Amino acid sequence: MKKPVKVAITGAAGQIAYSLIFRVASGSLLGPDQPVILQLLEVPVPEVLEKLKGTVMEVDDCAFPLVHSVEIHSDPMSGFEGTDYALLVGARPRGPGMERKDLLTANGGIFGPQGKALAAKASKDVRALVVGNPANTNALIAATAAAKGGLDPKQIHAMVRLDHNRAVSQLATKTGVHGNNIEKVIIWGNHSSTQYPDISHTTVGGKAAKDLVDQNWIEKDFIPVVQQRGAAIIKARGLSSAASAASAAVDHMHDWALGSNGKWVSMGVPSDGSYGIKPGIVYGYPCICKNGQYEIVQGLSVDEFSRARMTITENELREERAAIEELLA
Repeated sequence: MKKPVKVAITGAAGQIAYSLIFRVASGSLLGPDQPVILQLLEVPVPEVLEKLKGTVMEVDDCAFPLVHSVEIHSDPMSGFEGTDYALLVGARPRGPGMERKDLLTANGGIFGPQGKALAAKASKDVRALVVGNPANTNALIAATAAAKGGLDPKQIHAMVRLDHNRAVSQLATKTGVHGNNIEKVIIWGNHSSTQYPDISHTTVGGKAAKDLVDQNWIEKDFIPVVQQRGAAIIKARGLSSAASAASAAVDHMHDWALGSNGKWVSMGVPSDGSYGIKPGIVYGYPCICKNGQYEIVQGLSVDEFSRARMTITENELREERAAIEELLA
């Protein structure tokens, strides 16, 4: 049996984390032979921690063979002790009348300290994924704080994999092909309604996707549906995406840790100038993962249609950064 690795999950009493905890415990994240120590973090509120204790009781009752132990924490400085993989789910939701800048600032008070704690207490090879929205800028805040403690900003990502999976699903339904036969989907930019789901390079059963669907469907149906899917789910079920968000988080971290087998996956990573996106934001790119690392896919052609949409989502991320610039100083 391998040595257990530590997997931290914040916002652990929430609905996304509830699904995520059982996926991690069952081996979906790191494989069927990797034992885990679950480090579950929540706010220091008695009723919230009591709810989390109930979840831990359920984990115990499942008798998962890969679960070495489960810990409950309310302080990231203890909760990230020795952490190998961190899933940062807990975030401040937008309240009535709250301006976007206020939301970003409030989340800065969460993700700044978490980034600092990761740098101080986690494994130096820790990989962290921000799931809590606004994920890209929350990841930027956490990465900036962590970098001051010596971590590479590339060790903290934002999740756009949910959008990637949604795009695959929509295209599969349209073409009548199983999603396993769809490759090279890209989500550019922000995990928001400005994101750009791009199938310019996508293949469906080995055929170019753009030869199987018309441009009108791409512009009027595909792109808006993927961009607005989260809102549609809230309208339909009265709650935000939970199981699908947890599944996407597992997909992202699994591929990052174990490799994507040469396939393109969409990841929110620090911009490095690729495709004209200047550094300073966390931006969705097509990536390939290997040996625990990721590389942005290079050399892709970008037409005028794509460039315009890539710029729109970049501009939104620049605006978000400007709103919390003082937190990054």
